[in-house]
Amino acid sequence: MSIKIAVVDIGTYSTRLLISAIHIKDTLEDTLTGIEDIFSVGRITALGRKVKETGFLQREAIEETLSTLKEYVLIAKQYKVEKIIGFATAACREAKNGTEFLEKVKQLGIDVKLISGEEEAYLSFIATAYSIKPENRFVVIDQGGGSTEYALGEKNSRYKMSESLSFPFGIVNLTERFIKTDPPEKKQLEDMASFIKENLKKISHYSEAEDFIGLGGTITTLVALEKNIYPYSSSKVHGATLTKKQIEKWLQELSGMTVSERKSIPQIEDKRAEAIIAGIVIFNTTLEFFNKDKLTVSDKGLRHGAVIKEAEKLFNSLKIN
Repeated sequence: MSIKIAVVDIGTYSTRLLISAIHIKDTLEDTLTGIEDIFSVGRITALGRKVKETGFLQREAIEETLSTLKEYVLIAKQYKVEKIIGFATAACREAKNGTEFLEKVKQLGIDVKLISGEEEAYLSFIATAYSIKPENRFVVIDQGGGSTEYALGEKNSRYKMSESLSFPFGIVNLTERFIKTDPPEKKQLEDMASFIKENLKKISHYSEAEDFIGLGGTITTLVALEKNIYPYSSSKVHGATLTKKQIEKWLQELSGMTVSERKSIPQIEDKRAEAIIAGIVIFNTTLEFFNKDKLTVSDKGLRHGAVIKEAEKLFNSLKIN
């Protein structure tokens, strides 16, 4: 038995679609490893712009995101998916009109759910674990637009997340809070790093983990820059390693440019050029705080984790019946 599903990740910074086929096999492990990704696309819609400042999703951001979602629904229908599920994260958790926005999303035919930071961390964790397949104790860092999740886990008979914490900082709100000039001043970046370090004290014991794995548009873009990958290729980026020195190099180089200059680099999307510095600071500060010299990069995230969860549910329901 096989079914096709579409998963939409409505993030603070980007809105992404994944269409996957789930093939039910004799064992759960074979079913999960046999998931087939058919189509993937993402667009920067910056839904969470000015949410920290105003408390509300902005009309322009809502319209842009809904327009993207309408397009995704049409694509999903072309692929004849059985269902379209959606997940909304930090921007909708925080905005006073988040629920109102999600009602409009449901009207498009998307079964959307507002998830907590902990649920967000779990979905990214299982997606990363099953695709990177780390053997040691590991930490998954899911850097987003409005929040960043840190999850600690290991593999016994199966991958297990032992704990996680969702921090209310991401590239959108860090940029709005700390970066006041173009290009940013050194003091602004230092203040941002100090703020992040202060938060990371809550999970200082994560330093026990041997492997650190990062995901999100910032870190995948850095791999594309470091390895000169253009156009973007998931297969070339996923599983790559970046050293602390390489991340520091790109932080220094890109933070010395204006937004306009960053936009001229082929690997950096126009809208990402505005907020990528905050993302690099998150990863650079994380490695510094935990005294790690490298980071594995994952191109799989929340959407892939949601497919895994759906596959588990489907497998278990069929076995029970």
